[in-house]
Amino acid sequence: MLTLTTHGAAGTVTGSRHLLTRGNQRILVDCGMFQGLKNLRDLNWEPFPVEPRSIGAVVLTHAHLDHSGYLPKLVADGFRGPIYATPSTRAVAELILRDSGHLQEKDAEYANRKGFAKHKPAKPLYGVKEAEQALKAFVDVDFHAPTTILGDAELTYRHAGHILGAATAGIDWGGRKVVFSGDLGRYGDEVMVDPEAVEEADHIVIESTYGNRSHDQTDPAEALAALISRTAARGGTVVIPAFAVGRAQSLLYYIWKLKQGGRFRDLPVYLDSPMAINASELLCTYPDDHRLSPGICRDACAIATYVRDVEGSKAITANAYPKIVISASGMATGGRVLHHIRAFAPDRRNLILFSGFQAAGTRGRSMVDGASEVKMFGEWVPVRAEVANLPMLSAHADAGELLRWLGGFRAAPKHVTIVHGEPDAAEALRVKISRELGWRADAARQGQEFTL
Repeated sequence: MLTLTTHGAAGTVTGSRHLLTRGNQRILVDCGMFQGLKNLRDLNWEPFPVEPRSIGAVVLTHAHLDHSGYLPKLVADGFRGPIYATPSTRAVAELILRDSGHLQEKDAEYANRKGFAKHKPAKPLYGVKEAEQALKAFVDVDFHAPTTILGDAELTYRHAGHILGAATAGIDWGGRKVVFSGDLGRYGDEVMVDPEAVEEADHIVIESTYGNRSHDQTDPAEALAALISRTAARGGTVVIPAFAVGRAQSLLYYIWKLKQGGRFRDLPVYLDSPMAINASELLCTYPDDHRLSPGICRDACAIATYVRDVEGSKAITANAYPKIVISASGMATGGRVLHHIRAFAPDRRNLILFSGFQAAGTRGRSMVDGASEVKMFGEWVPVRAEVANLPMLSAHADAGELLRWLGGFRAAPKHVTIVHGEPDAAEALRVKISRELGWRADAARQGQEFTL
């Protein structure tokens, strides 16, 4: 008997962890960190629901922290199996996991030094050492290359779009074909490839981040241009919190495209995120994972001044002239962008520009929802700057695109499990699947087990 248990990303868009069990063998698909609301973040500190040593393998769909960020903790707690990923996902995970460990160490040190930690002393969930240990377990699996894992299961990756290396994961085990969407990207995106069709599955596990919404069809470049031009005209700075992998590179491409067309040519652009800088360099290393030609990839990534060191970051904050600052993280949950928000949010001339989904409980969500102040570094920072969001820049498929991907299956699956979405989004997608496709679907609950 094959079972699926959802240990994360059920009723929320974070902490993806889906466990396949057959007899005494277990495969974990994604191993994400919970982010956002405090009651979700607290789950990172709970013991994993099954003994990590009992898990035979991890299959990673992509490297974003909400899908990969718990791996160092899982390894530290006893997991000893392989972690399968596409080559470009492994390369991106090397950036993300090391950075995650480093930031947690720095945040704990800062909290202890400033004395605002609730726990004495504050400790990181894991550090760089644990991240390095997890990275040693990675095993490359190429796209479209059926690979035997855990003895008698077969794994096949197909392109999901979304970010560099992102894949859907098909696992054929015990006579059942289970397909995990991971996070699906957009169709017709100018940077990333389309999500690839999958033709067969007995069971589908699909994300639902935008399961209840359709993306604005406004040209993202024009929407970006209007906001940047308006801010520059009033002498302000544009601060763009951006995911270091994926969104930052898309933003560089659109800004390059606008400057090529003569827009705000003299407005300087800064990419203030060592991880985003490294990810931009990786984009040109894996040309088969995206649409950009080698020349455009190089030119777009070169449009910004790269800022790697802290002193350079402080200089940006001290610079009063209009500019564009792209910095991580995308939901303002951490990273250097917090220092820029603290510096620029109190001034009405400036713009804090978000570029996609903002999860509940994040500073980004609070600001987009109109918060007049946000808490960071133990203090409340007033938000007088203009705040805007361009959800059409999101790297997540919307409701229609999720159904389009499901429409690629030649026959109805026995069941669809809906994960990685807030409750209203997951329920809306369940209704759409039932009404438009006539398939049986359920929005997963945390810890729920499905017999496949």
